[in-house]
Amino acid sequence: MSSLAPDEFSTEVTYLNTASFGLPSARALAAIREANARWAAGRGGPMSNDYLIPRLRESYARLLAGATADDIALGSAASQLIGPVAVALPPGAEVLVAEGEFSSVTMPFLHRGDLAVRTVPLERLTEEVRPETALVAVSVVQSADGRMTDLPALRAATSAHGARLLVDATQAASWLPLSFADADYWVCATFKWLIGARSVSFFAAGPEATESVRPVGPGWYAAADPWAELYNPVKLPATARRFDSTPDWLGVIAASAGISLIEELTIEKINAHNLDLADRFRAGLAEIGRSGVPNRSPIVTVPGAGDAAPRLEEADVITSARNGGLRFSFHLYNTVEDVDRALEVLAAE
Repeated sequence: MSSLAPDEFSTEVTYLNTASFGLPSARALAAIREANARWAAGRGGPMSNDYLIPRLRESYARLLAGATADDIALGSAASQLIGPVAVALPPGAEVLVAEGEFSSVTMPFLHRGDLAVRTVPLERLTEEVRPETALVAVSVVQSADGRMTDLPALRAATSAHGARLLVDATQAASWLPLSFADADYWVCATFKWLIGARSVSFFAAGPEATESVRPVGPGWYAAADPWAELYNPVKLPATARRFDSTPDWLGVIAASAGISLIEELTIEKINAHNLDLADRFRAGLAEIGRSGVPNRSPIVTVPGAGDAAPRLEEADVITSARNGGLRFSFHLYNTVEDVDRALEVLAAE
């Protein structure tokens, strides 16, 4: 199995670390070089690429089935975009989170200081929703080990108890089909599986959910008409765009290029490719007497093997040590040869 986009990527190592940082595509690098050259020549700064913003909203909305461009806001980081949701909760409100959840999801609630944050095993999250639960916050795919949340079941539970559901799709968007109706609030960083930029993240919410929260410290770009209200603020838009922060336009160029490639390849094709590679890796682990955390996602973590990460890096196999385990992640630019190389090095202890 070859790369899905061999002309877009050129690595010198076996790169199996998309769950930490995706690789930039050739089209993204070319677009950024062109923008920087125009900027250096004084013929147009990064802001001249603002026309890309509406297109980027539309592209992400298409990856989140049922969403529209009006439901999408742009910010810099997932935790920053979760902030308004945390601030909107009343004192003492119960927030339900999963054990081992990535800290960007939990910290906005934990460090508000007056919320009742309850932690339960991921596998029990749905059954632990109760009438006093105000919000459930969870990643679609767990960063540490690739375990997946049954979103439709969790959504049914939160709806039954009148709770809101906030979902982080950072480790899922691009390879896993997602439905906008499965949560009230969505956040997603683009620099991992969307092969975008560290400075660009998405927030998504429908009209009802948007109305229930307010921006925290909105800037000029969140205005209903940003360019007309630079010196005379009038109002915020009724849509999710009220949560916009001033874009890093160079990051927007990279994110736009990355998501364009995702759309060309399609989620279905990327999904099949990534899971086939992960399945091959899991089978190979069994042959060398190891096993991964049970799940079926492109993230495969070998428990207790985190100390092996430096040894693999010396052999040009790039992974991550997470929570004591050794995490491998397979994406559209990976190949069967990458899988086999990783297994070979891992087996040679």
